[in-house]
Amino acid sequence: MPHDLIVIGSGPGGYVCAIRAAQLGMKVAVVEKDKTFGGSCLNIGCIPSKALLHASELFEEAGHAFAKMGIKVGAPKLDLPAMMKFKDEGVDGNVKGVAFLFRKNKIESFQGVGRIAAPGQVEVKAADGKTQTLEAKAIVIATGSDVARLKGIAIDEKRIVSSTGALVLDRVPERLLVIGAGVIGLELGSVWRRLGAQVTVVEFLDRILPGVDGEVCKQFQRILEKQGMTFKLAAKVAAVDAAGKLKAQVEPAAGGAAETIEADVVLVAVGRVPFTEGLGLDTVGVAKDNKGRVTVDAHYATNVPGIYAIGDVIAGPMLAHKAEDEGVAVAEILAGQAGHVNYDAIPNVVYTFPELATVGKTEEELNAAGIAYNAGKFPFTANGRAKVNHQTDGFVKILADAKTDRVLGVHILGPDAGNMIAEAAVAMEFGGAAEDIARTCHAHPTLTEAVKEAALAVGKRSIHM
Repeated sequence: MPHDLIVIGSGPGGYVCAIRAAQLGMKVAVVEKDKTFGGSCLNIGCIPSKALLHASELFEEAGHAFAKMGIKVGAPKLDLPAMMKFKDEGVDGNVKGVAFLFRKNKIESFQGVGRIAAPGQVEVKAADGKTQTLEAKAIVIATGSDVARLKGIAIDEKRIVSSTGALVLDRVPERLLVIGAGVIGLELGSVWRRLGAQVTVVEFLDRILPGVDGEVCKQFQRILEKQGMTFKLAAKVAAVDAAGKLKAQVEPAAGGAAETIEADVVLVAVGRVPFTEGLGLDTVGVAKDNKGRVTVDAHYATNVPGIYAIGDVIAGPMLAHKAEDEGVAVAEILAGQAGHVNYDAIPNVVYTFPELATVGKTEEELNAAGIAYNAGKFPFTANGRAKVNHQTDGFVKILADAKTDRVLGVHILGPDAGNMIAEAAVAMEFGGAAEDIARTCHAHPTLTEAVKEAALAVGKRSIHM
């Protein structure tokens, strides 16, 4: 009996899409090529990296901050296998949670590589080579993304690693070279720096975190350098000699004399690319853009009737929560409802310490678009909770339309920024003004008061500055 919907991929986009479609009364099947559900995010990405970030942050705090608070524990000792077990237990719990949700919502799951044989037909090839063909009215491609590679630098996941290998190193490298100053490079670089590695980050552009507000990035880089990271900007790794010690040839991006940097481990973190291999898209004629992303319309439909796509495999930020929202939207559209995603209010978080969280437009984007705006800033040095906790690095910046006061962008660099950005996203989702945030009562003493003060600062009436 045919399904109403087949979802290929069980990452955040795919599994959420399947669950929402089942809630709406559809008969749903999910096809997953890996042994466990959850995709890259749950298995080898967001979830395990957050476990290591959390554990390494506490390790560093025990070694450097406890004594100042009157807690005497001696120098902490690292048990890396136990830390990895802590990480793996967290991953296992999340993965099993997805399996439970599939059973609860009566979603059929098929383990194997999915290939679209024709519109409405998905061929599933299991690990033992056996194939079966599933039929459905609609197919959603939610296959996510894969690690982007650098020409001439072969990833072996032992010494030259991607994010996958960097999450399972069996010892702390004395020297870690990170290629790419994006989110993944900075997060995993932070983990291993805290655990004892000397970390050097090489970035092709003349700044870290491309696309993030420039003022925020400059202060963020200074904080990371103060913590011990070294940055080589406007530079590229031309080659890595893997004979003996790793020797990376680093040269200016604009060309010039190269220098050699020795490392025990090289992490290639230059981004991710859409994963469409083996899907049969060319056979059925699904169109892709020049970056290999599946082309869709405003309703996530491809050019082939009955085939849809969401998440990292289409245009837009490669974020798990963006994929989730698209999964819900396409399920609702298939059910005849008005599914929609507001791309102007998708938060983005870098889970270092301090965290960096942003939503909406940067100053650079507003200036380029010719939009007049007012900016309100408030530093955590003037926030009571941050001050008493000795966590005063960073600030909150709110950008609001000069005429209407509508919030256009919020940027938070500071402790717990990833949680605090939710307030800004809600305000923007409702078309809120900076004054709306400023006049909302915030509990004292909390870090969120810095958000209120930044909103007050938009109208030049901050109380504590």
